[in-house]
Amino acid sequence: MNRRWNLKWLGLGPVALLLGACGFQPLYGGGGAVSAEMSSIVIPEPGDRLAQLIRNDLLSALRPAGSAGPDRYRLDLSPKLDESVSIDGAGDGVQRKRVRLSVAFQLFDLKTGGSIYAAKTFSQGSYDETGQSFADSRARANVIERVAKDASLDIRTRLAAHFAAG
Repeated sequence: MNRRWNLKWLGLGPVALLLGACGFQPLYGGGGAVSAEMSSIVIPEPGDRLAQLIRNDLLSALRPAGSAGPDRYRLDLSPKLDESVSIDGAGDGVQRKRVRLSVAFQLFDLKTGGSIYAAKTFSQGSYDETGQSFADSRARANVIERVAKDASLDIRTRLAAHFAAG
């Protein structure tokens, strides 16, 4: 039993050496260049609640308190929300509503004013509308917050990958 356990640890040595030699680096690790680039993104104040949800989530991830770098980039967001009925209850008064958020975003270099990265992302969720106004409004607000958070996470990951690629 002891010998088998030692062989397992012995097998991990070559794996660790191979991973160390492959050049693997964590995307956000150690306060590196990606973190510095991400903290220098400014996001203009949006005009609607949906864009504000996405912006707030991005700012708290990209520029946490005290870690903002000098402004070098501007990120413009263009969210669009579509709602539809996916299942209409057969006389029971319950409808399943689907919410789909698509966000086009573009990163600009503040020195040149030129676009350096542009993409689109989407997120979707659903909720039950039961005919009770307060419950329905809370369910709708919750699903919109969830899809906004999902979209902002994808935007953040794509920007990090863009900066990591150089």
